[in-house]
Amino acid sequence: MIKKFFTIIFGIVLIFGCDKAPTDNENKYNWDFPQGFPKPFVPADNPMSTEKVELGRFLFYDTQLSANGSQSCASCHLQNRAFSEPITTSVGSSGQIHRRNAQALVNVAFNHSLTWANDEIDTLERQILLPLFGEQPIEMGVGGHEDEILERLNNTQYKALFLSAFGDDEINFDRIVKALASFTRSLVSLDSPFDQYAYQMKDDALSESQLRGMNMFFSEKLECHHCHGGFNFTQSTTHEKQQLDLRAFHNTGLYYLAGEYSYPKLDTGLFEATAKPQDVGRFRTPTLRNVELTAPYMHDGSIATLSEVVDFYAAGGRHIKTGEFVGDGRENPFKSQFVKGFELDAQQKTDLVAFLEALTDSEFINNPKHANPFLEKR
Repeated sequence: MIKKFFTIIFGIVLIFGCDKAPTDNENKYNWDFPQGFPKPFVPADNPMSTEKVELGRFLFYDTQLSANGSQSCASCHLQNRAFSEPITTSVGSSGQIHRRNAQALVNVAFNHSLTWANDEIDTLERQILLPLFGEQPIEMGVGGHEDEILERLNNTQYKALFLSAFGDDEINFDRIVKALASFTRSLVSLDSPFDQYAYQMKDDALSESQLRGMNMFFSEKLECHHCHGGFNFTQSTTHEKQQLDLRAFHNTGLYYLAGEYSYPKLDTGLFEATAKPQDVGRFRTPTLRNVELTAPYMHDGSIATLSEVVDFYAAGGRHIKTGEFVGDGRENPFKSQFVKGFELDAQQKTDLVAFLEALTDSEFINNPKHANPFLEKR
């Protein structure tokens, strides 16, 4: 019955909306999806190709792409952590401590929006400009150092990679961005134990505990699936069969401070992009795929473990009783209607965490196609 449920729901996802005929370029790239999965949208001016993905892989792991040569994209997006990092908030190449936790790069090809709190950044090509050229905060620090960085890449290896990807060996930042976007778009994770059970029909892929946890996850009692639904376990999903334009940003009751904004001024969320009071404290719903590996959690890395995350949602928000951020997030007037709180006994909590761990895709985090190419020759 459970498998039939997933098959029906997944079928609805696939047939909803109008079919989109794939282009010739899309047909040339093998997404290696399970049968029936929809293809993500790909910009017409940056079609996918194996060669471009490979160039992007080299660039993703190359510290030469930062101004001071100290950091690569992979410095904050570690493959064994599902391309996230195990620290509270990131640190840029200049040593500047950032205000947000590095998001996992899991199935980002399907993301409707690409940052924690800006609903207008909806392509990887646009998003990649932020870590490269952003000045507040500084990440890679490329701005003002473009010529120097391009000269570093002006070597036989990269000339061959650019030639293979673009048809000639010209190296420029437009192509760098497109190659990085292609590589990150290729980071597809669809082979967790949950996938094996729900889509590959392997009866023994989930334990009894994980099955009980799955039933709770999709229940109206917990309501997890309202924000973390669909095959990508997030509302922020778009693909060739999806026409819904969901606003996948939520205030989860993490904070409720006294004062003008009810949220730490360091980061007021979507409000910074919209200036709408109701958007204070709203952040994008991340995917739960590989969530076991992506601690710490929340936009600011302020919750350390999955067990604590379950406790947070069970309480209906966070009550901070002392310190700088004292306040009862459970009472935040802009809190999502789905964060109501619930009761679980010890076994139920264990089962729910076990299900979340069943979203870990071991093949994804060990896939040599995603790994550091500079280590292959050692």
